[in-house]
Amino acid sequence: MKNFKDKKTDLSNQDILLLNTKNGYLNLLRPNVPDLRKAILFTKYENKLNDLQIELLSMQKWIVKNEKRVIVITEGRDLAGKGGAIRRMSEHLNPRQYRIVALPKPTDTEKKQWYFERYVSNIPEPGKIVFYNRSWYNRAVLEPVNGFCTKEEYERFMKEVIQFEKMLSDDGIIIIKLYFSITKEEQANRLRKTKKNPLKKWKLSPLDESAQRLWDEYTVYKEKMFTHTNTDNCPWTIIHANKKTDARIEAIEHVLNVIPYST
Repeated sequence: MKNFKDKKTDLSNQDILLLNTKNGYLNLLRPNVPDLRKAILFTKYENKLNDLQIELLSMQKWIVKNEKRVIVITEGRDLAGKGGAIRRMSEHLNPRQYRIVALPKPTDTEKKQWYFERYVSNIPEPGKIVFYNRSWYNRAVLEPVNGFCTKEEYERFMKEVIQFEKMLSDDGIIIIKLYFSITKEEQANRLRKTKKNPLKKWKLSPLDESAQRLWDEYTVYKEKMFTHTNTDNCPWTIIHANKKTDARIEAIEHVLNVIPYST
């Protein structure tokens, strides 16, 4: 039998009923759940997530029926939980009606093209959703911090991006911009855990390794991005992501609130 930490836990009748469910039993047996309170909280999270994922299916059905086009942009520092949030949003959606875009570094040919060109090729068709795990906003923060673009390229992007997004929204595309915000301490903690996990350390890149050292530089460009590109038709929403479960719920709720779907 699993030994929980010796901690005084006053359980309500509702808590007991929650633990006496399939999810409750499973969470009591999870090796990374050290006490009853954590098991209760995680079971509540899973139940809430399930309810929201059902709503996401209703939202997708409305998008398909009305031939809407939706772009969900997720940005944030390395290890902020962008990919995990996208996985929970898309987990039960009809795979024929959405796609996840996580573009690699541009090819030599793409470097010679208009910067937005490879993103234009991934704009959703009517009735579809595109989730961007990082987007054209690489040029607003990641690229200038790491020296992947020139000052002139950065400044040109900052001049063009507002008009680019306005053209998309004027054409009826719904753009949702989410920024996953974590503290420097939390990023360092996740970096340590990822390095130790043989199933996850493949995710780390040289950029992840330098994220702590360049923290302040990222902050400067992030604030410039918010100041310049937080527009009325395409605003930024900051998701407080130190706690991954809360961030996922907050992100999904925001998407559901923005899309004017009906059941």
